[in-house]
Amino acid sequence: MVAIAHGTRDAAGVAAYQRLLAEVRAQRPGLRAHLAFLDHADPAPAEVLAGLRGSAVLVPLLLGTGFHLQVDLPAVAAAAGHLRVRTAGPLGPDPLLARALGARLAEAGPAADAVVLAAAGSTDPAGNAAAAAMAELLGAELARPVIPGYLCAASPTPAEAVAALRAAGHRRVAVASYLLAPGFFARRAAASGGCLTAAPLGDHADLARLVLDRYDRAPA
Repeated sequence: MVAIAHGTRDAAGVAAYQRLLAEVRAQRPGLRAHLAFLDHADPAPAEVLAGLRGSAVLVPLLLGTGFHLQVDLPAVAAAAGHLRVRTAGPLGPDPLLARALGARLAEAGPAADAVVLAAAGSTDPAGNAAAAAMAELLGAELARPVIPGYLCAASPTPAEAVAALRAAGHRRVAVASYLLAPGFFARRAAASGGCLTAAPLGDHADLARLVLDRYDRAPA
């Protein structure tokens, strides 16, 4: 497995991805699981793939569709001509993510009346639709209203979504960070005005289970 993340300049974010891969390895002893970053951090996918022989499964550590999944990962696979490469699908939306997001909210503090799912946002409408579908899954998990807010490239923003829920009569509105690791977007989510903001998914055990599920189901 080569797990490929977007990348971050934030050292805490890089460490979070490393802990996630450690959890993946702990759940499946013997699996050779490597980590690579598309931007802002090392190693790059080409560097990792150059050291492998035989076959590899690329698992995008990406929560939805978008440019990286549609353009960058196919280019990475095409450049690794010495390997038989398969590419797994994105992580979200998925009920395991809803469970992990619910756990992160519970860790952050008392249950809220409603929740904003703070997602990265995309210029691709399909990516934003996937985040909206994830909000529905989280709403079913929590049995309370959940709406998406987008940290860039789309609306409403998380702050606007928090305000809308309060205007609808929900006094305690929490923010669930639909993000994998700390960094710029996580700090922006925390500034959205919620009564509490959950930590990113990080190395949650259910996220590691989902990474392994995507690995197992990668198309031939």
